[in-house]
Amino acid sequence: MTSVRRRAGAALAAAIGALILAAPSSGAVVPLPSDGDKLRQLSKQLNALDKELGGELEELKDIRRSAQLALQRKKDLAKDLDRSRNVVSRLASSQYMANGIDPTLSVLQPGDPSTLLSGMSLVSHLATNESHRTNQIQHTLDLQAEAAKEAKDKLKKLEKKIKQLETRKDDIKKQIERFAPTPIVGEGGMTPRMRTLRDAILEKYRPFPMIGCTRSGDPMDHGSGRACDFMESAAGAMPTPDRLRHGDQVAAFAINNAQKYGVKYVIWKQRIYDIRSPGWSAMSDRGSITQNHWDHVHISVF
Repeated sequence: MTSVRRRAGAALAAAIGALILAAPSSGAVVPLPSDGDKLRQLSKQLNALDKELGGELEELKDIRRSAQLALQRKKDLAKDLDRSRNVVSRLASSQYMANGIDPTLSVLQPGDPSTLLSGMSLVSHLATNESHRTNQIQHTLDLQAEAAKEAKDKLKKLEKKIKQLETRKDDIKKQIERFAPTPIVGEGGMTPRMRTLRDAILEKYRPFPMIGCTRSGDPMDHGSGRACDFMESAAGAMPTPDRLRHGDQVAAFAINNAQKYGVKYVIWKQRIYDIRSPGWSAMSDRGSITQNHWDHVHISVF
């Protein structure tokens, strides 16, 4: 009988021992804080880029979602492993109770032979059950390793994409700016010639803070729909050096293409260029940045 107890106890102890070896400490499998920190850092960069580059960075957001799911999967699997380790630890501890005999082996105490046989069957069942648990734990470990690799791959991919966008950010912003809408005042009543020229300038030199064209009641070309003001600043402020250079380009385009678009004259920077008498001529001071045409290029057509 003692021999039976020893064999049964050894079988259960072996199963428990296998479980302990198969279930590493949670510190080895819990997601590293750096993974979560990395995702938060990349997410912050992505949000900033999304706002700065016109939104709808859906490819990067999709990668972020995948990384979040993979990290969550790692956490869930780590919890499963911790629960299994707790069960195994309790079983292992019980081996040292009652002079090293697990309480479940009390069924093997001397008595009726039929009770002995039932007890042996129970021990066999317990050993088989714990062996199955060992396989489950190993499967969970494999799944967690897979989730960890997936999470790291997704984070690397997201980081790479963000770096690519950061490198190209200035060019992308210029492209976005080029296609930003330009407010147009006085859209109606323009002559076909003025509309054609305005569209050509808008296509080549957009965007402008605003373009002002037809003005009802104006006795000059704005009133007849034959002039537009291409603004280089707003609220009467002096344009920046970049916008002043931009205005130079707009004025030069109109002059160089006067025959094509029927340009009559251009006013810019307190000067006038009349196609009927080529060359820039200074104009008198009219008292303000706007009146002196420092904040907009005025173009009139025949």
